[in-house]
Amino acid sequence: MQVREVTNKDIWEDFLLNIQEKTFLDSWNWGEFQKKQGEKIWRLGIYDDQELIGIALVIKIKAKRGTFLFVPHGPIGEKESGSLLVRLKEIAKQEKAGFIRIASIWERNKENIKIFKDLGFKNAPTHMHPELTWELDITLSEEDLLKNMRKTTRYLIKQAIKNNEIEVIKSQNINDLKDFDKIYKDTATRHRFTPFSIDYLKDQFSCFSPDDQIVIYLGKYKGKVISSAVMVYWQGIGFYHHGASLSKYNNNKVPVSYLMQWEAIREAKARGCNKYNFWGIAPDNKKKHPWAGLSLFKMGFGGYTKEYVRTQDLVLSPSYYLTYIIEKIRKLKRRL
Repeated sequence: MQVREVTNKDIWEDFLLNIQEKTFLDSWNWGEFQKKQGEKIWRLGIYDDQELIGIALVIKIKAKRGTFLFVPHGPIGEKESGSLLVRLKEIAKQEKAGFIRIASIWERNKENIKIFKDLGFKNAPTHMHPELTWELDITLSEEDLLKNMRKTTRYLIKQAIKNNEIEVIKSQNINDLKDFDKIYKDTATRHRFTPFSIDYLKDQFSCFSPDDQIVIYLGKYKGKVISSAVMVYWQGIGFYHHGASLSKYNNNKVPVSYLMQWEAIREAKARGCNKYNFWGIAPDNKKKHPWAGLSLFKMGFGGYTKEYVRTQDLVLSPSYYLTYIIEKIRKLKRRL
């Protein structure tokens, strides 16, 4: 096995076309976005002779809590390559990283957990991306998709369609992120999380937009934008990436968000997608989880859970344990 950098976008994306379990965090454009944010990245390919059998996007994270290497939703393909870990350790040494963090999308089972344990990894004190997600098979007809929804969800979509004062607009104009940002800040205050900056959102949009992979949805009631979302459509999968709504409008009384989500699903079908990924949901037993209400909303559209192996850390320096304490406290404060 050899590990070397992949510098050709087509080679990277073509490899991913043949992979079933993947997200846009594995995409070439997500790497471009990280570079636009000023991050240092490596696109590593695992080769068996000349055949590419696995990939991993690696990002150097410099934060107050410590410097580390991060692999989002990878590695993809080859699982048990010790060669990849050797290369990651080499990069970590060069970049003075205190640990290596991997947030894979491998199914949470004994076999996959053992792979990480045997390589010396331990459970991270926090997650970087959701470890429990909600997905929907959208190869079914629109009629069957509606039929499989929660009764209330289906009813609210139909009510929104009938309501002439409700309108959903699809936009690929970066300037419309300003409308999203206003509502996003309201949502962040309500749910007590730190929102991404408008520049962060614009950088994401500008990286995915040239390949027609991102859409802004604006949900209007009586001409006013009260709900908005940013969706990514990539390699046959639609992703509910960012969402926001104004707190003064009750979703059940003014069901703009329900219609907006339905239109995003319909758009995914029109683009030939076979899956729709609602992103993170709260665990069943955590009724007070910050995502509990949003999870109920997402699950109303029908679908199934995907549970990934917990985020894993490989400790390379004693400085890691300060990071561990900081992140553990932060997680408890956020009730995650």
